Amino acid sequence: MATTYDFPSDLRAGQEELHQVRAELSVLLKRLPWSVEPLDGFSDDNGWRKVERPASPGWTADEQAEVEKLRRREHELAVFVSGHRFWAEVAAGDRMEARTRLKHAHATPPGEEAREPS
Repeated sequence: MATTYDFPSDLRAGQEELHQVRAELSVLLKRLPWSVEPLDGFSDDNGWRKVERPASPGWTADEQAEVEKLRRREHELAVFVSGHRFWAEVAAGDRMEARTRLKHAHATPPGEEAREPS
């Protein structure tokens, strides 16, 4: 029988926002040019696979600020979630399982994290 964890609402909310911020950052980084600074393109086929990059115009100041804002918020949330007082209530040997369940808690309603399928 799996252990049930009653995650506090602020911890669940912090984890959910962390998921959202990471997703937003990922989308933004995929959209931006490959280099922060303007650089010429290059092609290198001397390694085990060929690497090519087009010229990069670099990131604008607004793009850099947006990435920095999201990275700062991601860090704040990661510190909040990992350092939450709830973890002191969980036995050390069970914390990894509990942390994994929290990461997926957004997919299940509160209080149903550990229900086994019938």
